[in-house]
Amino acid sequence: MLEKKMEEFDGTKVIQEFEAVTKEAGKVQIETLRKILEENAGAEYLQKLGLDGRTDVESFKSCVPLVTHKDLEPYIQRIADGDKSAVLTGKPITAISLSSGTTQGKPKFVPFNEELLRSTMQIYRTSFAFRNRDFPIGKGKALQFIYSGRLFKTGGGLAASTATTSIFRSELFKNTMKDIQSQCVSPEEVIFGPDFHQSLYCHLLCGLIYREDVQFVSSTFAHSIVCAFRTFELVWEEICTDIREGVLNSNVTTPSIRSAMSKILKPNPELADSIYRKCSGLTNWYGLIPELWPNAKYVYGIMTGSMLPYLKKLRHYAGSLPLLSSDYGSSEGWIGANVNPTLPPELVTYAVFPDIGYFEFIPLRETFEEQQLEKTASTVLYMESEPVGLTEVKVGEEYEIIVTNFAGLYRYRLGDVVKVMGFHNSTPELQFVCRRSLLLTINIDKNTEKDLQLAVEAAMKLLAEEKIEVIDYTSHVDMTSDPGHYVIYWELSEEANDAVLSDCCNCLDRSFVDAGYVSSRKVKAIGALELRLIRRGTFQKILDHYLGLGGAVGQFKTPRCIGASNSGVLQILSNSVVKSYFSTVFG
Repeated sequence: MLEKKMEEFDGTKVIQEFEAVTKEAGKVQIETLRKILEENAGAEYLQKLGLDGRTDVESFKSCVPLVTHKDLEPYIQRIADGDKSAVLTGKPITAISLSSGTTQGKPKFVPFNEELLRSTMQIYRTSFAFRNRDFPIGKGKALQFIYSGRLFKTGGGLAASTATTSIFRSELFKNTMKDIQSQCVSPEEVIFGPDFHQSLYCHLLCGLIYREDVQFVSSTFAHSIVCAFRTFELVWEEICTDIREGVLNSNVTTPSIRSAMSKILKPNPELADSIYRKCSGLTNWYGLIPELWPNAKYVYGIMTGSMLPYLKKLRHYAGSLPLLSSDYGSSEGWIGANVNPTLPPELVTYAVFPDIGYFEFIPLRETFEEQQLEKTASTVLYMESEPVGLTEVKVGEEYEIIVTNFAGLYRYRLGDVVKVMGFHNSTPELQFVCRRSLLLTINIDKNTEKDLQLAVEAAMKLLAEEKIEVIDYTSHVDMTSDPGHYVIYWELSEEANDAVLSDCCNCLDRSFVDAGYVSSRKVKAIGALELRLIRRGTFQKILDHYLGLGGAVGQFKTPRCIGASNSGVLQILSNSVVKSYFSTVFG
């Protein structure tokens, strides 16, 4: 069934199919909801809500409430514990997907089934069709920094892993990658290796062995690509030695990886010398990717949202190669594809697929609420309205996405804030704005992940003059003192002097322009912002911490705001602080 070989890829046909469903997005949405509700009419969850087999939009909205993961957790846990009855879906759930866990500090369980796998391949194929029309690739393979997470069984015997792990292990994925000329240069043993560092080393090694075949460089997230090439800067001479002698580095100890690599690694002094010369001739590693992979057409991965801070470094490595942002989805399922791949990542939009789920949008409008704080101050809050349908959204407005899918999520609040930038036929094109839940707030202040990013970018300009980079950053609201204050953690590429860092700290504080924050700082209801410098390698420790929880590198996103409940990461940060600076902006 799923394992069956797919028909030969026809990009023109795939684009035509997408055009057809997006021209009738409203009708397709009604039909998609009908299918979901018909398939799952016998589910306990829907029966309890009194839907009684009805499949129309009005009945669905009147009976089924908006929910978060917390509301569905008891049902999902029953499925994970082995309840075979129709709990959330008519057909049994076949696997459990784990979210990245970077937002709340621990992974969430999410139902996964074959329908989600099929919709993933639909997104991949459609996205490739549009991408290949603008940036055609020839015969070859891809240097993909992809990794499997741990696979384990729940108490009820269901396979549980990250969504990407479930996908990478499927025959449908392997066949699709062949069809869209996107096979990984690395053997499966490297992708599914138990140790991230060993797999990364071998991905780089395989990429260089097959350097003439590489058509593009990719990973799920931009962060993983930057991480890979930061590592390459440290190990490139060892890789050259491996290629020259045909013997794999002794630090790679996993037997399955060593066995697989022995089949492709042969002594090649000429290639080793060529790579050595090219690396030695680069200036600060600028243009590394096109220099080492001459036939690569682009660099590909998710580059929006929390990935935007990595673009500067990625462009440095990519040189003249275009950066193409991939598609928009989550552990709960896919939303849309980038069908305008020529746009730079900062302007990328995602056209929603009207046939992979039923989508609603909560309009979010800014409203000013007066609050008393020694004197009257204003702060921007979101006012929610009733959800609207896919074709009812308005260009220029911001919304929170509500998802109903084929795997047991009904009117599920995804927590993402998006902006409607336009329409592709009658389906909206969305720009990701931020995660709604990630707020820095102490008093009446409300600062989002985007506000934090803008503040860090402003302060980074002061470091750029010193030729120093912020490798990564995160934040925390410290309430251990009174009043509480914002803490920003920076890991730097090298040491900076105290005067520059004090200026950076003040710049960060000034850059939070939210009215509630500024007024609270002025009356000392929020303390001085603190900039804490942490040791090199701290964010690698945080990544390793999440891998230890069962996460996969391919799903990892640096958490931008660390809550008090995320004690493991806070401890890593606390143990790594080398210097601290306090803002003097408000005296």
